[in-house]
Amino acid sequence: MELLVNVRKWIEENKTAFVPPVCNKLMHRYQLNVMFVGGPNERKDYHIEEGEELFYQIQGDMCLKIIENGKHKDVVIREGEMFLLPARIPHSPQRYKSTVGLVIERERLKTEMDGLRYYVGESTDVLFEKWFHCEDLGTQLRPIIQEFFNSRQYKTGKPNPDELLKETPFPLNSTSVMEPFSFSSWLNDHRGEIKQKKSLSMFGDNFETEVRGHPNKVMHPCLWSIDLTSLGQGLFFSFHDFHVQNQPELYFCLFPLRLKKLIHFPNQKHQHDANHLLYVFEQHSWSKSNLGV
Repeated sequence: MELLVNVRKWIEENKTAFVPPVCNKLMHRYQLNVMFVGGPNERKDYHIEEGEELFYQIQGDMCLKIIENGKHKDVVIREGEMFLLPARIPHSPQRYKSTVGLVIERERLKTEMDGLRYYVGESTDVLFEKWFHCEDLGTQLRPIIQEFFNSRQYKTGKPNPDELLKETPFPLNSTSVMEPFSFSSWLNDHRGEIKQKKSLSMFGDNFETEVRGHPNKVMHPCLWSIDLTSLGQGLFFSFHDFHVQNQPELYFCLFPLRLKKLIHFPNQKHQHDANHLLYVFEQHSWSKSNLGV
């Protein structure tokens, strides 16, 4: 993969991958799985994993159906909005035609299992489920979905008790989720506080994923993603670059971890406590040379 990628061009080049029923394509897979998801999709399945998922809508809106405290709920994520889904919550992304969204999730441990579930009608009774070790969600979901369509449960609408787990590999999360929010509005609303404190957490300390805002006078909104438990690589996203005819561009950059010398870590304990950190900051212009690679 190239060091620097124009995401919109990458999406255009890979548009044949955004087809039903899943519509997603991995851009990067190393500790953090970075994928882009198109629409429309045709899904009634609910995905469950032990890690969190960060959503950012690039083009158009989406609806993330979840099971919250034993009840169905729709979380609408609009264009330009960000949303962090807590771990172990059943969720079913519903995407529409001509929409594109970014999803970042962590790589699974070898001992972890993902689940795919279908429910009976509008209830929370499980109709069909499969548990598997996830390596590439985009390719692994398809055969499971096809298995469901060929199953007796699909034809009858009734579960087979012999095929349902009496106990899931991990307890489901009963927490209430946050509301999606505008990424650019968050930066504008907290610009003074970010400048004063030099660093500001976006989601607080209750998540495995940490997102922080960092100030700079000549910057525009960017997302920095890094796994500090590794000596390998980091991820960098520039969300808005208005240098080309005032049209916003999204870039992906893969670089050696030594770039962390350019970032001030106000609390060094995060290098030990967090699996990975996500940094939100602003940058006016950048290139391979000033990235230090």
